[in-house]
Amino acid sequence: MSFASLPIINLDLFLTETHESQAVVAECKKAADALVMYGALLVQDSRVSEDDNDTFLDLVEDYFSQSEEILRKDERSELGYQVGVTLENTEKPKCAVDEPCLQIIARLEPSERPLDITAHQPDPKCRFFWKMGDVPPYETRYPALNAPNVVPEDVSIKNRWVPTMEKWGSSMKNACAHVFINLILGVSTTMPHLLAPTASDLKKYGQKDTILAGFHSDLNFLTIHGRSRYPGLHIWARNTGKRIPVVFPPTGRYLLVQAGKQFEHLSGGLVKAGFHEVVVSDNTLKTIERRKQTHRDRPLILPIPSLAERAKALKADTNNLGNEVEEETLYEPMKVGQQVQNELRHIALMA
Repeated sequence: MSFASLPIINLDLFLTETHESQAVVAECKKAADALVMYGALLVQDSRVSEDDNDTFLDLVEDYFSQSEEILRKDERSELGYQVGVTLENTEKPKCAVDEPCLQIIARLEPSERPLDITAHQPDPKCRFFWKMGDVPPYETRYPALNAPNVVPEDVSIKNRWVPTMEKWGSSMKNACAHVFINLILGVSTTMPHLLAPTASDLKKYGQKDTILAGFHSDLNFLTIHGRSRYPGLHIWARNTGKRIPVVFPPTGRYLLVQAGKQFEHLSGGLVKAGFHEVVVSDNTLKTIERRKQTHRDRPLILPIPSLAERAKALKADTNNLGNEVEEETLYEPMKVGQQVQNELRHIALMA
């Protein structure tokens, strides 16, 4: 199966049709079936602007090309890095030591396995978390997960930061909301969202087969990826176990959506969290050489524009909606905030 054969969900239907129309109902079923079958899908959304994506990627490249000393001012390690910047070589890939994840890798055909992460050190990637939306109007046991946003101090970046993050983040958030409507019609879509661009310095880490983000799934409900300037992101479809390079269609306004661990927990394993990695491939190297010639004034930073949709509220329970599909997996009821903290401890972002 090629990446292009992932099911494509047309979100424009939700802008022109009622939720009760046959076309919308069919698209809802298609979206639900896609996540059960593949763990991933493509969405086509005319509201997604390539110009907005380019402006966002320029900002991310400029931000992460700053010195470590400047970047560290935006770090909030005491909050589990859930706002502000996470510097390179901080986050550890959970699958390097997680036995169930290692068993998944072992079951894959050798040619379809991710690059070996068993001896992999923390990922040489940076990330910035920017919350989309307001702080929930209630008390929570997990105040660190509702901390206010961090705005970079550098004037040339600060003046562009909020409008650019909010504009591109809103595009991805709107698409995420309609995917959720696709899955569960009539349910409120007031989930918290984290705009979460990651980036790696290709001058330092641009060697073939360098693991920039080791094989993993995301802790949140849905992850939505925008178009990147560099190849290197791979996903695994649940139904085939094939390692698929992410290549967006050359034209059109598309986003990639993957299920996260919260979706898996809430569905009792009916939907499985999608696995992915980011590595330096032959195509990454070709793109690096091409951009050296065509964009000589731009830093060699590999940004992945992503947005995380988390379960509806950090005080909510993650009681599953169905029966466990695999007997060896138990999805215990717990607060969403506790689930987030558990996952953060696995990847060395929280003590």
